Amino acid sequence: MYFTRFFIHKKVIGCSKCRMRRRWCPGSLVHLLRWMLLRLCPRRRGCQLPLWMLKIQAYLKLLLHSLFYNSLTDSNVVFDSLFEPLLWTVDYLTRSFGLVFVWMVVVLTTSILLVAYIVLLPNALRTYPTAWLVWHLCYGHWNLVMIVFHYYKAVKTAPGHPPSEKNDIPFVSVCKKCVIPKPARAHHCGICNRCILKMDHHCRILSHVQCVKSHSGTRVVFILNVFHSAWLNNCVGHLNHRYFFSFCVFMTLGCIYCSLSGRIRFLAAYNALETDYATPAPPYSFKEKIMDKGIIYMWVLTSTVAVVLGILTTWHALLISRGETSIERHTNSKEKSRMKRMGQVYKNPFNYGKLHNWKVFLGVEKRSHWVTRVLLPSAHLPFGDGLTWDSYPIKKEPILV
Repeated sequence: MYFTRFFIHKKVIGCSKCRMRRRWCPGSLVHLLRWMLLRLCPRRRGCQLPLWMLKIQAYLKLLLHSLFYNSLTDSNVVFDSLFEPLLWTVDYLTRSFGLVFVWMVVVLTTSILLVAYIVLLPNALRTYPTAWLVWHLCYGHWNLVMIVFHYYKAVKTAPGHPPSEKNDIPFVSVCKKCVIPKPARAHHCGICNRCILKMDHHCRILSHVQCVKSHSGTRVVFILNVFHSAWLNNCVGHLNHRYFFSFCVFMTLGCIYCSLSGRIRFLAAYNALETDYATPAPPYSFKEKIMDKGIIYMWVLTSTVAVVLGILTTWHALLISRGETSIERHTNSKEKSRMKRMGQVYKNPFNYGKLHNWKVFLGVEKRSHWVTRVLLPSAHLPFGDGLTWDSYPIKKEPILV
């Protein structure tokens, strides 16, 4: 028998030293293990575990697969999983410091107003003609009112959410996070942790990464959203999209206005702060130095914001002309490429033409609304409820512009 061949005995196989000293031979342990394996594998073709161990192994394998694998696993799921810590960090920072960034916008805007009222306005009252002074006062304060109104409404107005209770509203999919029917143009916001009607984006801290929630799942798209900082601490959707865009437009116009109005004073202040004089420097008081530094601060800040914010505003204006949101821009591009490979042409169902797109977005129904709803503060609601979208929500005949 095998068993008797693997124990130390004076006639058992082993090294000569072990036989002489009657000690356990290390090689005998290997033979013992080999004998046990052979006993478990009668066929000697491969080691086969007992049935009860095979059941445990199969259960553990299935449990492991269930943690990270399913029939829908693809590259997008793997990509989302890898970027989940980054997105979680961004969401956490946005929730934690959203109000801080809102107050930063308020403080920076207030500082520009202080420089304008304390430095520029007294100089304009002394030097400008009456007609030119009246124009500056009217335009400047109108621009300021539009900025404050639209920023307040963009921050305080809820973007709009689909109903959570049972209803008969048509939907295109079911949200995997909220587990509720999701209407057309609605997407799930990871920061708000709920679905948003006609979601455009959530103003977040990270400027070059945008998390896009499409109908097929979550996707991270690297785009040049230059100034998508945490301005609003709010999601931009159906009910406050117009406020957000109007704030961007009037803030850009205000920065351009301050930059052009203070250009001459900026050049004078910059030259006055230069210390390289061939002759003795002219008398320069502490008050004048502070005022000149304020002028330089205002001009640099407004000029920078005008360029950067102007690029973002232009981009959103192009999207509005096409009847798209920031998210739909990427989903439509992907769908267009897919249908092009099939020899078909993709048409955006929410594109009503450039003029009609602007009328729908701004809520213009008649000619007077270009003044009362666009050039003046207006809290009117957008067209529709954001749950259903018609082919032509307004009259097809274009109004006179």
